[in-house]
Amino acid sequence: MQLIDAEGQNLGVVPTDQALALAEEAGLDLVEISPNNEPPVCKILDLGKLKYATQKKAAEARKKQKIIEIKEIKMRPNIDTHDYEVKMRAIQRFFEEGDKVKVTLKFRGREMAHMELGMKLLHQVRDDTQTIAKVEAEPKLEGRQMMMVLAPK
Repeated sequence: MQLIDAEGQNLGVVPTDQALALAEEAGLDLVEISPNNEPPVCKILDLGKLKYATQKKAAEARKKQKIIEIKEIKMRPNIDTHDYEVKMRAIQRFFEEGDKVKVTLKFRGREMAHMELGMKLLHQVRDDTQTIAKVEAEPKLEGRQMMMVLAPK
């Protein structure tokens, strides 16, 4: 096996028993770094410190990544203009935070007879957010709800 000592010096190809003896002599562990190489590469180091360092690195990577959430905005087909503007401001805020937005239109009773009003409203939402968002899922009807998913550009 290819052996690297605790200081990072390459000791060359060494038999396994000799590598174990060197690790024992240094009071450290013999750790296989890359088993797929020919010959496999091993290093003399403290296994506890290695595990701690990899754990810290993984925690740091998790801390930096952004989890994208799907926020939901619920509307009705006959929404008033001011209410619509309030909902649009909320959608814009969600996009600034980097989240996706699911716009849901709920139909009640006789509103089901006028699906074109709901489709018109969802197209208006799409047109109003065209500069900051793209449509991820086109408007579709599921039962008494019509929904569309928008994602930030």
